[in-house]
Amino acid sequence: MRDPDGLYTLSSVAADVPQGLHLVAGLTGFADAGAAVTQLSDYLLETLDHEIVAEFDVDALLDYRARRPTIYFDQDHLSDYRPSRLNLYLAKDEIGLLLTGFEPDFQWERFTAAVMQLIERFGVKTTTWVHAIPMPVPHTRQIGVTVSGNRTELTDAMSIWKPHTQVPANALHLVEYRLQQLGHPTVGFVLLIPHYLADTEFPLAAVKALESVSAATGLIFPTESLREEGREFISRIDDQIDGNAELARLVGTLEERHDNYMLDNPLRSPLTDEDGELPTADAIAAELENFLAIRRNGEDPKAG
Repeated sequence: MRDPDGLYTLSSVAADVPQGLHLVAGLTGFADAGAAVTQLSDYLLETLDHEIVAEFDVDALLDYRARRPTIYFDQDHLSDYRPSRLNLYLAKDEIGLLLTGFEPDFQWERFTAAVMQLIERFGVKTTTWVHAIPMPVPHTRQIGVTVSGNRTELTDAMSIWKPHTQVPANALHLVEYRLQQLGHPTVGFVLLIPHYLADTEFPLAAVKALESVSAATGLIFPTESLREEGREFISRIDDQIDGNAELARLVGTLEERHDNYMLDNPLRSPLTDEDGELPTADAIAAELENFLAIRRNGEDPKAG
């Protein structure tokens, strides 16, 4: 594996990063359907108190001519330049560590080695990443996910599409692959976004991304504002479809295919045991009491 030295610079905050945090990652630049990853990153950075822990060397990783940064022209002079960024943040009191920015164009092996070095340095507990691709699915059904990694409790409970196929890789696919080889707990969520909404900013895609992160980390995020935006967005889409018979037929066909697929590939409820049986009310109450007792004592709820 390539030497990661010099690919990133640590800030003074790095010395104060607690050990054992969760790492959440989302990189933009390839197939960010519904702007799911962009919205997720923007939401977390806008709503959480955060500081930069490590800054990656943009000049070493970015193809400027393929993804040109923005510079502002103000009548007769240049007034502002906004370079691309790829940073590791400490999001205080909430998520832990957040890796966000552009997906590297170059030096994937070295970038992966750098991420793994940071994971080891900070004793990262789990690594979760999010991606989104367009799929022939209807917007009238819940957004599905394909789940990868070595956390089988998540793949079994949440992954609705488990293909045997070759796909264009994302840089975080490589990170996940290398982490699996080390046995580090890692999971990737690929959101399946309606193909006709792939080029829009779909608020419910951000909601699904946050729900996926919550499932992997146990952290809960306020999403009501995003959900309200999503309801308004869906209402506008439905109005357009109601006025277009061809679109209505398309959505109807997608709904039929989706529902037939889900009938043949049902997800096992996370509430059931291996035999498909629901726990009794007494068992649920006992587990809840045990969980609250652990929290009151300041212990790790997952330790048992």
